[in-house]
Amino acid sequence: MSLRVVLKPGERIIIGQSLLTNSDTRATFLIDGEAPILREKDILTAETANTPVKRLYLCVQLMYLENDIPKYQDLYMGFIKDLLEAAPSFRASIETASRLILSGSLYNSLKEIRKLFPREEELLRR
Repeated sequence: MSLRVVLKPGERIIIGQSLLTNSDTRATFLIDGEAPILREKDILTAETANTPVKRLYLCVQLMYLENDIPKYQDLYMGFIKDLLEAAPSFRASIETASRLILSGSLYNSLKEIRKLFPREEELLRR
């Protein structure tokens, strides 16, 4: 089954280790295969990963894009420890994300962690 992707003019997407930038017109294409894929709106950089949850997300993003969980495992565990000390209420979501990583579902783990962004933002405003 192919993944159908529609990109707005100038929108970017990562497929595998490559960054693609759309031209000045809307584009639709189908992707077959198992390469990691992230749309621009789902990509964090070291500069934008400026909160504990975002740093955790960036770590899993790197695991996903590089297909290398062991390389980032210690960093991930450190981020989880720090995050759960600061926000114990995030435990259920973090446990779900970790189970997804262990099962090889890194993209779904990213989606689970992303759900914590609004909750973290709310906590940081207090």
